[in-house]
Amino acid sequence: GLVLAVDKQHRIMTVSCEDIPGYMAAMVMPMEVRDAGELDGLARGTLIEFSWVADKEHPYAENVRIRNFDSLELDPLSARRLRLLDGAIDQSLSPDHVLKVGQLAPDFSLTDQNRKHVTRSQFAGKVVAITFVYTRCPFPNFCFRLTNNFARLQKRFADEMGRNLILLTISLDPVHDQPETLAEYGRTWNIDTKGWHLLTGPPAEVQKLCERFGVAFFPDEGQLIHSLHTLIIDRQGKLAANLEGNEFTAEELGDLVKSVVKGGATKPSGL
Repeated sequence: GLVLAVDKQHRIMTVSCEDIPGYMAAMVMPMEVRDAGELDGLARGTLIEFSWVADKEHPYAENVRIRNFDSLELDPLSARRLRLLDGAIDQSLSPDHVLKVGQLAPDFSLTDQNRKHVTRSQFAGKVVAITFVYTRCPFPNFCFRLTNNFARLQKRFADEMGRNLILLTISLDPVHDQPETLAEYGRTWNIDTKGWHLLTGPPAEVQKLCERFGVAFFPDEGQLIHSLHTLIIDRQGKLAANLEGNEFTAEELGDLVKSVVKGGATKPSGL
């Protein structure tokens, strides 16, 4: 499941859980642990595995483990890409430079699929979700999955798009992914342009933004190898979560977005 909140004092984690066949459907659920140490290292956006002890009087979670970045679905070529990427990350990203949860997200100036000027600061007071993809990515479990997650968010929060929730998809291949290319990509996904912007801009600007958000990428055999990140910025412009990888579900991501919208809402959002 995906962690939405951690209350170490009361030994409770709130988790958006996958379904447990024969026991319960996928749902958001507060879960108690017997040992507060089980919650060490957990934060909003952490992907975990755990054992659920279905005690009739006091059910609880145990053996909580943070899941690794590598997806269980990866084929050998994708695994090679991740090995190369691990080396790139070690060499190119300084932990001190990468934005941490709770810190104010940097502003930026990019261009969307309609050639409109877009900055992060123009969405002050709204929750902003950000991913980094490139339109020529051939791997269904990489960029396609991240974009599909956003398409599912758009459907789930249709009434909130542009009003309380903004989706930003930033191209890692800005030279190729010009506004016309992004517009065609957007038509493929039937995006709502009120609340979902596909962004491109000067390569140096994209590179700087990636470094700040901890996204590593470099060219390899005509493709781009890159880390997978989905970021959630709260209404105050601070980083609420930085999800790495592709193992969380669109439903879990939606539950996380919902918790951030509710947590910073100044009026009923309907979520």
